[in-house]
Order: sequence, then structure tokens, then C-alpha cells
Amino acid sequence: MSIELIIIIVVVILLVLYIISTYNSLTRAKNKVKTNWAQIDVVLKRRADLIPNLVEIVKGYAKHEKEALESVIKARNTYVSASLPEEQLKAAGEFTKALNKIMALSEDYPDLKANSNFMELQAELMETEDKITFARQFYNDSVYSYQNKLEMFPSNIIANIFGFKEFGFFEVDESDKEVPKVKF
Repeated sequence: MSIELIIIIVVVILLVLYIISTYNSLTRAKNKVKTNWAQIDVVLKRRADLIPNLVEIVKGYAKHEKEALESVIKARNTYVSASLPEEQLKAAGEFTKALNKIMALSEDYPDLKANSNFMELQAELMETEDKITFARQFYNDSVYSYQNKLEMFPSNIIANIFGFKEFGFFEVDESDKEVPKVKF
């Protein structure tokens, strides 16, 4: 066997090993993004499951706050029926806005604020919101790493050949970026 043939075989083997390694790295990063999205979904589902209990408690105290209650129920149902991640992301933002309205009602109803069931649910929801924040952060970190692999040379070539697709970041709604106005 000639030296040139041995060199060609070694180069081909190294190239195949690189392609396999890069493909596996991209797959691992993609699966991490999917896993982190699933974690967000679990925590958002937990929040959605707590809402009916909260709504029932608030109903008894805030009978004329029908609009706020209906917006929470509608937002919850929209989230639960969403199937695509993009739909879930949008529905989660609407859900958060509607939930904030309900939480603000407790300031208007001192009896509601004193209700132990309401306070327990509020505490659980606050804990769940914290978990959602952390899950979103982990998701965005994994999307960032994955996107880098998709866009950086030479792994972008392998990603294009095998059809790896981008994932969207979990972004804050523009209205949530506004500075709240405080009046005394």
C-alpha cells in the first residue's frame, strides 16, 4: 500500500469521525433545548392547574370583577389548548398578564387578602412563577448554545446538511418591559 493511499484513508476516517462528532454534538444541544422547553411546559402546566382554585376563591369576594376572572380563564384555556411551542410562548405571556390582574384584586379586597386559601394559592403561584423564571433562563441558555453551534463554522455545514432547525428564545413581551408608574 502506498503512503498516499494511507494518508487519504486517514484523512477520510478523520473527516467521518469529525462529522459524527459534530452531528452528535448538535443532536445533544437540540435535545437539551427540547428538554428545557419541556421543563417550562411542566411548570406552566402547574400554574394552569392552580388557576381554577384561585378563580373560585376570588369569585366569592369579587363578584363584580367578572372581566378579570374571565380573562384569566380564557388565558388558561388558550395555554392548555396550545400545541406548538410558539403558541405556548404567546399564551404564557397572556396568561401572566391576566394572572397579574387577579393578584392585584387582593389589594382591593382586604377580606380576600386575609383568606388563608387565597394566601396559600398565592404563595404557590409565586413559587411557581419563580420556577418559570429559572426554567426560561435555562431554556434560553440552551437555545443560545444550540444557535451558536448552528451558526459557527464548520459545524454550520453539518447542521445544514442534516437539516437542524433553529429554536426561538423565550422573550419578554414588550409591555412587560415598560417601567411601572408609581404614584403616591
